[in-house]
Amino acid sequence: MTNGRVEVAALVGSLRRQSYNRGLLRTAMLLQPEGMRIYEVPIDRLPFYDEDVERQGDPPPVRELKTALARADALLILTPEYNYSISGVLKNALDWASRPSGRSVVRGMPAAIMGAAAGRSGTMRAQLHLRQILLYLGAVALPEPEVYVTFAADKFNTLGELTDQTSLDQARQLLRNLHAWTLMLHASRG
Repeated sequence: MTNGRVEVAALVGSLRRQSYNRGLLRTAMLLQPEGMRIYEVPIDRLPFYDEDVERQGDPPPVRELKTALARADALLILTPEYNYSISGVLKNALDWASRPSGRSVVRGMPAAIMGAAAGRSGTMRAQLHLRQILLYLGAVALPEPEVYVTFAADKFNTLGELTDQTSLDQARQLLRNLHAWTLMLHASRG
C-alpha cells in the first residue's frame, strides 16, 4: 500500500463501451472511500489463453495485465452474466492471471465483485461462478455485501450513470468493506 492508500485494480467483464458494468465501474470510482484508488486494468487486447503462446513468453498485453494486477492491493471485478456464467473475455483475463500454474498474480489478494444485468437475477449466477474461480486462484473474496444490480436498464441513466439509490448504497458499502478487508488482510500478514 502506498502511503496507506489501498490500490484497487478493476476488471470489467464487458467490452461494450456503454455496458452497465462499465457504468458500475464509473460509479465505484465516484464512490471510492478516502484512502482508496480504483484503476481499470484493460482486458480487451488480451489474446486467447494458449499454453503454446505462454511457453514463448507472455505477449505484451499479458505482461501489462500481470504488472497492473501485481501492483494492486485488492481486486474489484465488475461482471455481466452470460449464459449463467461470466463472460469469455473475463475468464480469459483470469486464465492469463492464473499463470504460471500455482503462481497466480492475484494469490492472497482481497477481491470484491459487483455486477449489473438486464434481468431479474442480476448477475447472481455469474458471481457464484466467479467466486469458485477466485477460490482456485487463491484470491480472498469479500463475503459481503453481494451487489447485484437487477433490471439495469431502469437503474442507469442515458449517460450510463447508476441512479438507483439502493444499488448506490450497496456499492458504497461494498467499497468500504473492501477497504477494511484489504487493511485487515495486509495487517495479518505482518
